[in-house]
Amino acid sequence: MRRLRNVKIVATLGPASSDYKMIRALFEAGADVFRLNMSHGTHDDIRARHVIIRQIEADTGRPICILADLQGPKLRVGTFASPTGEELVEGAAFRMDLDATPGTIDRVNLPHPEIFAALEPGASLLVNDGKIRLSVNECGPDFANCTVMVGGTISNRKGVNVPDVVLPVAALSAKDRVDLEFACELGVDWLALSFVQRPEDVLEARELARDRAAILSKIEKPAAVKAYDAILAVSDGIMVARGDLGVELPVHAVPPIQKRLVRGARAAAKPVIVATQMLESMIESPVPTRAEVSDVATAIYEGADAVMLSAESAAGQYPIEAVTTMNNVAISVESDPVYRDIIEASRSAKRETVADAIVSAAREIAETTDIKAICCFSQTGTTVSLVARERPRVPILALTPLIGTARRMALTWGTHCSITEPQDRFKGAVIVAIRAALKYGFAQPAEQVVVTAGVPFNVTGTTNILRVAPCDERAIHRNDPE
Repeated sequence: MRRLRNVKIVATLGPASSDYKMIRALFEAGADVFRLNMSHGTHDDIRARHVIIRQIEADTGRPICILADLQGPKLRVGTFASPTGEELVEGAAFRMDLDATPGTIDRVNLPHPEIFAALEPGASLLVNDGKIRLSVNECGPDFANCTVMVGGTISNRKGVNVPDVVLPVAALSAKDRVDLEFACELGVDWLALSFVQRPEDVLEARELARDRAAILSKIEKPAAVKAYDAILAVSDGIMVARGDLGVELPVHAVPPIQKRLVRGARAAAKPVIVATQMLESMIESPVPTRAEVSDVATAIYEGADAVMLSAESAAGQYPIEAVTTMNNVAISVESDPVYRDIIEASRSAKRETVADAIVSAAREIAETTDIKAICCFSQTGTTVSLVARERPRVPILALTPLIGTARRMALTWGTHCSITEPQDRFKGAVIVAIRAALKYGFAQPAEQVVVTAGVPFNVTGTTNILRVAPCDERAIHRNDPE
């Protein structure tokens, strides 16, 4: 099951991909991470899919990463007297308020006083995924009088976005808190946090998770883009959620934002997923559009750790074909010499610690001599993330005695994760690394690998040793000075 590319593929599970046969087929087609969307399905549905993934993991002997995506608070209008809603016309006046009376052509209930508390004249309100745009003329603690800037049909329970202000709304709703605890008890590896506006949102989720899962912040609001550096600093990973970004920001602003977010996460050695509408047409078609293929390729050229399928694999008619297409695009892009030029030109030059220097040296040695793989021993995955930040030309073999660490690292660019016996001496670690490199086909006898680790073993953050090792155990025993 060794992948022939470095970027990882995240596949969302749903009605079209909920049994063992289909999920196993998605894994064999190239899915490295499975996303469980907490917005859809019951806890029983989520639990059943989790059980299946772990069974596939046991059957294939390869750690599989599971990402639970929390829904986040949903801001919606109330209901209308007309079952079909109303047609808002550009230039017309329209009011949103706390009155629960069914809406008319002139007004509708917006049962969110926190929105009114944050609004100011001139702010925008977007309805139904941005199809309708309202401009606030006058507002108070229980109302907002608006002008329709872009008209359209408004009907029951349509979503509302407020792009211009930071809302006093917690990123975790009551439902999210229940879902978070359920997912952590279930044993997921990553939690994706929606509606992030400030670093405090991430810290709240981290406190509730209590180290049972890594925290991945979804950047989907303008406030999160502005506070990105602070949010990144307290997050374990990032998701570029382009769908909501494209609603709350001009669509032409999203591509440069995507590049900045990806580059920032790479520099911080934290995994970054590019998500939303990557192969959208494959929900109904077995073949993607050329533009979609180019979109996936762009994310890979930027150095994203992973690209994500949403409805394509969860509810589409061609989930296996979607994963296969993404896998083939990744292999094609990564075999392009221009890909290496772009990746290396965008590599961070920041070096502050011994660990930074060790992994940089490992990459340089691998690229200037005939090294077949970089083997990293890690308790938490930090060393592996630092090596992955270098985006080396050779594979990364991540070795750990902890299954939870191996599963989380499966999201990281270029890593092949393997569970090993605990080690307490570097000599033993080198031998284990050689055996793993031979077993998984990364090297042949007499070929060389680079081994990195921290001494003393089993202490977090001590990456301080590097060795070039021939894949010959007798040579290791004969030459090791220990």
